[in-house]
Amino acid sequence: MSHIIGTAGHIDHGKTALIRALTGQDTDRLKEEKDRGISIDIGFAYMDLATGERIGIVDVPGHERFIKNMLAGAHGIDLVLLVVAADDGVMPQTEEHLDIVHLLGATHGIVVITKVDLVDATRLAAVREEIEILLSGTNLEGSPLVAVSPVTGEGIATLRQTIEQCLGGYKRPAGAGYFRLPIDRAFVMHGHGTVVTGTAITGGVKPGDSLRILPGGEEVRVRSVQVHGRDAEQATSGQRVALNLAAIERRDVGRGHVVCDRRLDRVADRLDAWVEIRSGAKRRLKSHEGVRVYLGTAEALGKLVWLDDQGALSPKQAGYAQLVLRQPLHALRGDRFILRDQTAQRTLGGGIIVHPFAPRHKRGEPGLSDQLDRLRAANEPARLLATILEVESDFAVATEQLAQIAALPPEIVYDALRLSASIRGLPDAVHPVAYTTAAKWTGLRSAIIDAVSAFHRTTPLAAGLEMESLRSKIAAALAPNLFRAVVDALVAEKAIARDDSLIRLPSHRVRLASDEEQLASRVAAQLEAAGVTPPTVKELETQLAVPAPRLRTVLQQLERRGMVAKIEEGLYFAHEPLERARELLRQHVLAHGDINAATFRDLLGASRKFSIALLDYFDRTGFTLRVGDIRKLRR
Repeated sequence: MSHIIGTAGHIDHGKTALIRALTGQDTDRLKEEKDRGISIDIGFAYMDLATGERIGIVDVPGHERFIKNMLAGAHGIDLVLLVVAADDGVMPQTEEHLDIVHLLGATHGIVVITKVDLVDATRLAAVREEIEILLSGTNLEGSPLVAVSPVTGEGIATLRQTIEQCLGGYKRPAGAGYFRLPIDRAFVMHGHGTVVTGTAITGGVKPGDSLRILPGGEEVRVRSVQVHGRDAEQATSGQRVALNLAAIERRDVGRGHVVCDRRLDRVADRLDAWVEIRSGAKRRLKSHEGVRVYLGTAEALGKLVWLDDQGALSPKQAGYAQLVLRQPLHALRGDRFILRDQTAQRTLGGGIIVHPFAPRHKRGEPGLSDQLDRLRAANEPARLLATILEVESDFAVATEQLAQIAALPPEIVYDALRLSASIRGLPDAVHPVAYTTAAKWTGLRSAIIDAVSAFHRTTPLAAGLEMESLRSKIAAALAPNLFRAVVDALVAEKAIARDDSLIRLPSHRVRLASDEEQLASRVAAQLEAAGVTPPTVKELETQLAVPAPRLRTVLQQLERRGMVAKIEEGLYFAHEPLERARELLRQHVLAHGDINAATFRDLLGASRKFSIALLDYFDRTGFTLRVGDIRKLRR
């Protein structure tokens, strides 16, 4: 396993000199850095341990003006070297850098007191005491302290041993998930094209892989991979990685982008998060206050909206907030971020993403804090996925969307939910494209039955409720194909019945009153007697002196009984004449191979109006196939 070491500390406290003493490498690569003698941007080196492991080192600038650059290199580190100069002691950026590494979740560190050749034992003891007070209450409390002098070499060997001891007992949490690498550098290498570098935070990558750049969505291919400066057949999470990319220009990619598994395709401008306010904020943070958000190597302006009815939070307090960004960023659950004020003068706090694709919340939304508590606490995949489905407002969540919310690849989603009794796959358990909870399923089932029951009560003469009308009424956000799967499942369990697109209760039967039955008999007799030249609905209204709504209800009931068929709007045929016409057409086509409209008209002995209507009906119902001006029987 490879590891990453990161430096932190105030300007001119000797971070770069310390790395040079440890590795023999100069992390100041810019001419301006060498001319001014200070680090401006993040720099990189590596160190080979006695075990043979090559570890990466990220050296960050200490000047307050370059905190943005420091943040781009501070994520993904396994071991922090917090550097404090013995002559200066704890300084403003010492405190700010410590806040940052604490908020980014770093739990392993070594405090390195540099420039010990410039002070006496009394001063060194005082600095040690300052540091112990500073670390109290942070993730680095209790970290070992090593005093060194890069000038004389004092303590460098001891520091190397301490690094090996710390990393020897440290196992980074498994980086399962999609491959993601926040880009901290992008450049063109002559003869090779675009190269990007960064610390891989999850997953793995190898030459030939297809990846995606976010934000932007461009797809790229990996030509080659380097890990800690060496060519590699594969790179994994926790390594310093350089990727030579095909299919993208340098101008389209840079710091702030993420190169990731191409199945990741979402960015977000609303992020629900657990936020901790640090003492460096110096004041209360109000809801809707403008902030700068630093996530990975990206920076975005936005505002902080508290979600627990508090108008503000004070330093050393924490709570749930929604980060509303001016431009979308790529983020997944569990990502850590830093908040600074809009002028980028002060680090205010930071936290962890709980829901990366959050909806806009209403003021005082009931149960929201409890939902976010459960989402933040859930770690085991099946429990996490079940929690996401519980808190999502949609009835069902597509597999790809669920996987991205959980930051888990789809194959892990399938395995985790396949045997879960509380989760239901749609359209079925064998080929799920979306998932819902058993509770949501029961709720929608009840809503469907209640809606159909209410429809029967208000319109007892209607055969049923149109399926699309039912969907738009109770589950408009659910895709039609998934709603159809729900309906089919309820039909299979005999909770409802479906006649084509009409939904009804299995017990529902349309029963006409006695006077309506008499009218139905008269209509059927009239259509039967008319043969293949029946009156239109409008003509029947006149002949029978019946209002249109009443006549249409009776015709619909006759159609459901199979006594008549609707040939086109306003025209019905009785069953017997229709079947005679069908048989005439069939016999002619069997004998001659096909039939045209004129021949069918002559066979029928009816006008073109009726023959064309019947031919169109036979085409529509799948009995015939129209080829140009002729019809053939469908095989």
